[in-house]
Amino acid sequence: MGTPTQTAPPQTAQVPAPTSAPAPQRTIHTAQLVAAMLKSSSHVSDLIFSPGRAPQIEVSGQLTELKFKGLECLSSQDTRSIADDIMGKNETPIRKLEEDGSADLSYGISGVGRFRVNIFKQRGSCAIVMRVVPDKIPGFEELNLPETLKEIVDLRNGIVLVTGPTGSGKSSTLAAILDRMNEEKAYHILTIEDPIEFLHRHKKATIHQRELHSDTPTFALALRAALRQAPKVILVGEMRDRETIEIALEASETGHLVMSTLHTIDASKTVERIVGVFPMADQQSIRTRLSKAFRCIVSQRLLPKKDGKGRIAAVEILKSTMRTREYVEKGESDGKSLLDAMRDGSTEGMQHFDGEIDRLIRAGIVDFETGITYSTNAGNLRLEMADFLDERPNRPAASKPAAHDPNRTTEIEIER
Repeated sequence: MGTPTQTAPPQTAQVPAPTSAPAPQRTIHTAQLVAAMLKSSSHVSDLIFSPGRAPQIEVSGQLTELKFKGLECLSSQDTRSIADDIMGKNETPIRKLEEDGSADLSYGISGVGRFRVNIFKQRGSCAIVMRVVPDKIPGFEELNLPETLKEIVDLRNGIVLVTGPTGSGKSSTLAAILDRMNEEKAYHILTIEDPIEFLHRHKKATIHQRELHSDTPTFALALRAALRQAPKVILVGEMRDRETIEIALEASETGHLVMSTLHTIDASKTVERIVGVFPMADQQSIRTRLSKAFRCIVSQRLLPKKDGKGRIAAVEILKSTMRTREYVEKGESDGKSLLDAMRDGSTEGMQHFDGEIDRLIRAGIVDFETGITYSTNAGNLRLEMADFLDERPNRPAASKPAAHDPNRTTEIEIER
């Protein structure tokens, strides 16, 4: 493995260097490049810069290379130059990148958009992933969120968790709930994020947004301080460690509504993740406290639509009832699982993944094979959809998603 490439001052190369000689450092206008990548397609969710590849965008879960003129293949100097442009003179990410090998930060271009950025080292060079943060906070209708989630706006205390894998729309869902609260409640709302994504303006509520590293060193420290800042609602970007979970439970028990995210795939795994970070001797007391504190666990998966025009969220909702509180406190067993409670709890506003995927398939929004791959129990879902499968031969073939041309070249001059 070679040593990390040092950043050299930008140079203007008049004549292309011979192939045998090292490539000269070229000047890359990061803002111009990012703007062009966003314009190349609608519904771009991520931008990726990786040595050895052209700049890439992610659309509907699929990566597409954009071979801009002069940037058909990024070098390690190119990605380092882009990273330096994004970090600017912000000392925190520069230090984190050198000490920890990765750095999180937010990045904005006036008139273009805002991004949640992760810069990380790999094989001695830099790679960059930029998540696109919409300028406009999405609404419930735009995200096709279930009506029952609007009840969260009226909660006064407890814990609400939104879970799912990376890129499943957790931040957008929380932003929609917070924006609705901002419009309807005269509350003090405090957010602790890494980094700040959606910018909330004061409406009926007063919202303060704190960013990790620039406004506070840790989630736990900011959350502990929040208890003395008189908020009604506290949003924690992610419950990453035991201390943060402990303080979040404490905040919910002292009259605050705490909202946060976890990288877990469903409600059952969420409970096990929270309980599992504590020593065995403390786990039963944590189960008891969590059973009393949780109000709603929302899990999301984004499924590609059959027509190829974007993705749609399948949402699982576990609500606090006498039955679900008992299962959280005493643990799950045969016939007494949180999934069973969600299956039986439709009248109380609960829903489970396979039921939602079943609905999306029957409505023609999601293809059957696609839906099965995202289901919790593929075998059970196939059995429950046996009648649908029997009718399938008579159905018209599903239209295939429009594919991006991987060899497409977008003409944009990059200064050499």
